[in-house]
Amino acid sequence: MVLRKAKLAGAAAVVVGIGFVGVVTLGTYAASGAPERSGELSLSSGTVPAQYRAQIQKWGSLCPEISAPMLAAQLYQESGFDPSAKSPAKAFGMAQFLTGTWATYGTDGNGDGKRDIWNADDAIASAATYDCALAKDVAKVPGDRQANMLAAYNAGPYAVIQYNGVPPYRETQGYVKSIKALAVSFTAPAKAGVQLALSKEAAGAIYYAQSKLGIDYLWGGTGQAWENGRFDCSGLTRAAFESVGVELPRVANDQWYSGPHPSRDQLRPGDLVFFANDLEDPRTIHHVGIYVGGGYMIDAPHTGAKVRYDTINQRDYIGATRVTPDGAAALPNRNLNDGTITAGQGPAKS
Repeated sequence: MVLRKAKLAGAAAVVVGIGFVGVVTLGTYAASGAPERSGELSLSSGTVPAQYRAQIQKWGSLCPEISAPMLAAQLYQESGFDPSAKSPAKAFGMAQFLTGTWATYGTDGNGDGKRDIWNADDAIASAATYDCALAKDVAKVPGDRQANMLAAYNAGPYAVIQYNGVPPYRETQGYVKSIKALAVSFTAPAKAGVQLALSKEAAGAIYYAQSKLGIDYLWGGTGQAWENGRFDCSGLTRAAFESVGVELPRVANDQWYSGPHPSRDQLRPGDLVFFANDLEDPRTIHHVGIYVGGGYMIDAPHTGAKVRYDTINQRDYIGATRVTPDGAAALPNRNLNDGTITAGQGPAKS
């Protein structure tokens, strides 16, 4: 949840020799460029549940300071796209509004004549409306207009005006960096054929996963000594990237947002590959592995199996993620017991 009350305004490596797959030859790729206007950015396939995609794309162009990927990043961080989300701070709905702020900025997003804090369409429209109102409040502040808007979202517009930009609050600076980094995962490539930058952590993550080949699967396993070094799928991928200094969330459908999403023909060793029950809903992701090239991954597949090589050519393949340190660090922290979400720590420092 973010600060939404006016009285709170002043608060606060190259990959080689991948097992039996053979030597993978890698080219050099540049990160995608971005259109000038934020509102022109489109959502990457499979990152937003299908029933919310059109609304987020529509309302993400409400003003130049926001974009569909940025709006999606906010909604994901606030609630994980859960319209029934509640927080201990009495913030409600997909966009986690306080009732007082909803009274001012609540918007009828689906045209039914009501402003329902629990309705996903209304919440999406209201989040964009609130963002753009804040952008207008700080429009005269110099610097990055989107960063100033996000800072106002977290700390209030008066703090942004007072400091003539993003205020020197650790929480606010972390929030701005987190949303900007997380938005990358929701952004579709600017144009076809443009490749994503390679992950320098890929080789180390694969090396770690290869060292676990033949180990028994354990539901919930994270490789700890008391688990006899056993893993489940996301426990293995998390440990593999932790070995190269990148901390991923515990579950697969959160790891999905740890970086941009290469297309099938852009896959490179070290990408995480994901599988879902519903290819239109990333919340149904149930499995993850580490791509090693040639159409294969290393994964911990299921009870009774061992960590092994498997093909990614399966009907439930939803896509891939190229993990980045900044993307991983920006992810919100999910309480696995009650599902509540708190903001991530922000992108890793270089």
